[in-house]
Amino acid sequence: MDFAPIHFFDTPIEVAFDTPPVRQKSPPCPDGFTWEGRTHRVVEKLAEWVDFSRRGRMARNMRPAHAAVASGRGSLGVGRFYFRVQVDPGRIFDIYYDREIKDVDDRLGHWFLYRELAPGGVPAAGDGGLSNFL
Repeated sequence: MDFAPIHFFDTPIEVAFDTPPVRQKSPPCPDGFTWEGRTHRVVEKLAEWVDFSRRGRMARNMRPAHAAVASGRGSLGVGRFYFRVQVDPGRIFDIYYDREIKDVDDRLGHWFLYRELAPGGVPAAGDGGLSNFL
């Protein structure tokens, strides 16, 4: 099923797991999240994909051969794990975990609510496409 974006947010969220992830920097889909003071329970994971693209100065600090390998499996502090989820009462969101290290005291990465979607339409450019789904 195709989805069309109806709202873009790209705002931080707090996530919850029924069972804590084994690897914090490669997390599974959360079981819920809190956004603007409201808790949303994930009813179904509809899709997931990763993006190990290097951005900004990180795109220029590697030899081309090493960058090609890193784009397939990620590297320290680089990469995003995307999840398309349905929450109760039927809203659909794309959320992601960004592994970027902000500073020496903030090395774990952060979760974001990327956008809300509606069934139908053509996915927006850059949503991962079917070739990037796990």
